[in-house]
Amino acid sequence: MTVLKTSMRNFFAHKGRMALSAVAVMLSVAFVCGTLVFTDTMTTTFDKLFASSSADVTVTPKKDDDAQETGRPDTLPEDLVDRLAGVKGAESAYSDVYDERVTLVNDKGENISPSTGAPTIAGDWDKGEQGSMELVSGHAPRGPTEVLVDADTADKQGLEAGDTVKVISFVATTEAKISGIAKFTTTNPGAALVFFDHETAQQRLLDDADAVSSVQLIAADGVTEKQLKQSVTAELGGGFEVRTKSEEADSAADELGSFLDVMKYALLGFAGIAVLVGIFLIVNTFSMLVAQRTRELGLMRAIGSSRKQVNRSVLVEALMLGVVGSVLGIGAGIGLAIGLMELMSLAGMNLNTSELTVKATTPAIGFAIGVVVTVISAYLPARRAGRVSPMAALRDAGTPADGRAGTVRAVIGLLLTGAGAAALFAASAAEKAADGSAFLGLGVVLTLIGFVIVGPLLAGLVVRVLSIVVLRLFGPVGRMAERNALRNPRRTGATAAALMIGLALVASLSVVGSSMVASATDELDRTVGADFIVQSDTGQPISKGAEQALADLEKSGRLEHVTDYKVVNVTLSLPDGEKQKTALTAAEPTYAQDLRQETVAGRLSAAYGENAMSVGEKFAEDHGIALGDELPVAFVGGESAKLKVAAITSDGSAVDAGAMYVNTATVGAHLPADRMPLNQIMFAKAAGDADAAYTAVKDRLEEFPQYKVRDQADYKETLEDQIGQLLNMVYGLLALAIIVAVLGVVNTLALSVVERTREIGLMRAIGLSRRQLRRMIRLESVVIALFGALLGLGLGMGWGATAQQLLALEGLGVLEIPWPTITGVFFGSAVVGLMAALVPAFRAGRMNVLNAIATE
Repeated sequence: MTVLKTSMRNFFAHKGRMALSAVAVMLSVAFVCGTLVFTDTMTTTFDKLFASSSADVTVTPKKDDDAQETGRPDTLPEDLVDRLAGVKGAESAYSDVYDERVTLVNDKGENISPSTGAPTIAGDWDKGEQGSMELVSGHAPRGPTEVLVDADTADKQGLEAGDTVKVISFVATTEAKISGIAKFTTTNPGAALVFFDHETAQQRLLDDADAVSSVQLIAADGVTEKQLKQSVTAELGGGFEVRTKSEEADSAADELGSFLDVMKYALLGFAGIAVLVGIFLIVNTFSMLVAQRTRELGLMRAIGSSRKQVNRSVLVEALMLGVVGSVLGIGAGIGLAIGLMELMSLAGMNLNTSELTVKATTPAIGFAIGVVVTVISAYLPARRAGRVSPMAALRDAGTPADGRAGTVRAVIGLLLTGAGAAALFAASAAEKAADGSAFLGLGVVLTLIGFVIVGPLLAGLVVRVLSIVVLRLFGPVGRMAERNALRNPRRTGATAAALMIGLALVASLSVVGSSMVASATDELDRTVGADFIVQSDTGQPISKGAEQALADLEKSGRLEHVTDYKVVNVTLSLPDGEKQKTALTAAEPTYAQDLRQETVAGRLSAAYGENAMSVGEKFAEDHGIALGDELPVAFVGGESAKLKVAAITSDGSAVDAGAMYVNTATVGAHLPADRMPLNQIMFAKAAGDADAAYTAVKDRLEEFPQYKVRDQADYKETLEDQIGQLLNMVYGLLALAIIVAVLGVVNTLALSVVERTREIGLMRAIGLSRRQLRRMIRLESVVIALFGALLGLGLGMGWGATAQQLLALEGLGVLEIPWPTITGVFFGSAVVGLMAALVPAFRAGRMNVLNAIATE
């Protein structure tokens, strides 16, 4: 009990010194709890959506995963509805018509489908939709000239009842007026939804007045969904997918779960980084508090306290800090989850805060992380406190006992760093990316730990060099700032290490991102000969109408050639006896000009001959395929043929690496016309003036806004934007770790000011002005921040350069160091250090000189 009382008194006596450490614990716990609350809320919300929109039993066509992509939806005969309505246990049955690959266009001709990757779904306004949505204005669609849209799309795109829109499907383009707006009773999954009446949906989406997409059944009273499924299965036999409401919900939840798992573990990974950085802050805080309370701890030992009691008193303080930080973190985590829900709403997925789900495990996990991390972080300082002897009561408080980095620590740090460097070298020399990845991960971990351990040794060297460049310019004040930073290398190293971790990750990702962009740009310049690339950003295949529009431009002489690019599903019989389901890339011979693919055997142009094909270098090696071999090929939905291997392509390219090429004419000879897949991409070469041809292609495809027309410059810009957006998102998440690291700098300086109170008073007494004192503390902060930045950026560039060597094995062979970003981050760190010192410097400047000198 005495230990507990002592710990509580000390905790509340130094609550100001503990505040920033509590904030670090709070942020770490908040990120973890916020992630869990957010993903649990999404799961709960979607479970309710699936439950409200699914019938007791749903019947759909049996899906063939290997079917060719023809653009035609799978359907059921509508007379199946009356047939199933009479099965045993069914109260009623109704049909559903939908197409998830449509494009919504406003009256200005602009594509207003979601740009987030979510689909645009068109369907009929039936019982299923009416169960999960409600009309908020207007009326249900009546006839082929009216549609209903969802409220979220209407709000986002500024649509109202009476506005005209176009709905473009593979079957037809329908222009209609908005008759009404419907709102989800649970949540909008992020898709744009548009509804026709039943007959119009059949004609404009399925091109068949007697077809539907699915049949939904409602069970009679007392009949379970499983019993109803058994009756339906017995009635239909094979050839259909029959699922209960629970199975439909589980299937949808599995698809959503894979997305949520990626999001959850990514966010938790960044939370882990913040926790790691917070550990340095907590260790530093307790180390400094123990040093400042040397006399107090010595007196406790002198009056009879045992080492265990002193040790325990410090750990109890850490426990209290962990509890306070965890409680605040759990509350902040719920706020963070609400913030993430608002961000998702901006992206088109409206999550209702009334569905906020806080499971009992979430606070438990938050407490466990906050308390355990804090107590473990305080363990070493607590042991150090227990070793304080009674004679220490006779010395001045705060005397640094660890001013010089230990030799053993330095040796261990150097060994780990050397081992990490060796692992990174092994990764860069690997011949396979999978093997190199393991060495890369090991190298990152070892070099990071090594740099953290060897930090005090590096502080003595690097800070001196930085001081010559930065601090010596400020005369005696700069020299004092240098000596303060070097006074306790272990403390300086730990403070800088927290900042180092975040900046190392920023630097490595910047190098990887820049190298990917530079490599892709170089690859495009070397290999892509086409002037224009036409494709959908949402993965929709190219419709016959858009294909014909490009063909018309070729006939008119605006384009030299147009190249199809189709993906054809086949089964290959290989020389080693294996049968493998795979895909061939079907294109015209002009594709050899559009993509200059190198070969290791044969000529690529020969692969576009009659009944010929190419294979990739590794594929040929793995299966014993040689130039001139004939491979039996079974076309899914068509005939079988023997195709001669006329070329073996190099795997050194990042574009189409490993693709197996075949002429579209060869495919057409073995596949019925109605089984011929649609183009995934189309390429075109200008005839004459490229700018004029570019304008002509864009104008001609204006009526197909679902497709993007890009020249090579556009394509490079798109790649750069996509990678840039990803990096910006990652940088935003890493900002949390950097914020915690900055708090560490603030905390170190604040406690350092307290530790040096008498010293500051003496310096003021012999003539140091307040302005000079504040400048000294700011310069000390700047040099610590620059030290951490120098280590982090150097380490990160090493990681990034090694990762790029692995990317080179996949065809991305250009190393690009983003010097503007690296330089900006380095000088930005100086600004961060300057800002971190503002409050400690201000407090130091306000000290009363006489009171400071009298401090013990």
